[in-house]
Amino acid sequence: MRIFLFDIDGTLLSSGGAGKAAMEAALASEFGVTEIRGRVPFSGRTDRAIGQDLFRHHGIEDTPDNWQRFLTAYLRHLPGCLASHDGRVLPGIAALLEQLAGAEDVAVGLLTGNVRDGARVKLGYYDLFHHFAFGGFGDVHLERNDVAREALTAVQRHLGQPVSPEQVWVIGDTPLDVRCARSIGARALAVATGWHSLADLAAEKPDLLLADLSDAVPLLNLST
Repeated sequence: MRIFLFDIDGTLLSSGGAGKAAMEAALASEFGVTEIRGRVPFSGRTDRAIGQDLFRHHGIEDTPDNWQRFLTAYLRHLPGCLASHDGRVLPGIAALLEQLAGAEDVAVGLLTGNVRDGARVKLGYYDLFHHFAFGGFGDVHLERNDVAREALTAVQRHLGQPVSPEQVWVIGDTPLDVRCARSIGARALAVATGWHSLADLAAEKPDLLLADLSDAVPLLNLST
């Protein structure tokens, strides 16, 4: 069995900044934030961690109720932001997912910092969501490594059997994707389709490094 766990933003698609815009719109509509303060890193992080930082920078108490208010507003704004931003499916992704869907002994899931419903909205907008039956998400975890452990548990639950980490490929565009793959003993493919350069990603020593997935043969050959 070969298992492929995909990151979303910068790996499967570029939303053109729609996710960030939807979060900022949620701050405005729910908490009256009219000016974004501070520098909050988004790349490779979980939505929960991003939300925590946004709350801190804007003096919002990080309570379960406020998080739920923020999350509900974010999901309400996200479809409109996706429609108004210039996003796209990244090179080779559609063809690779179709190829994996037709292969035997392959399971395809998500390992993403997006909250579960946000992942569904983003991937659904680009007609990709049907490819993913399980995953690990950023609803509650602050650290990407915890999302990786959730994803590995989800794989085993989906398959109904134990899974060896050596069967798993984590595919992402940030150093944090490579590190979280290592945290569960999985192999890592880093693609330079996000904010990080080939050199940045090479420093993490992934098992495979590609400029993009327009030619996925190296991945498919290594995973057999």
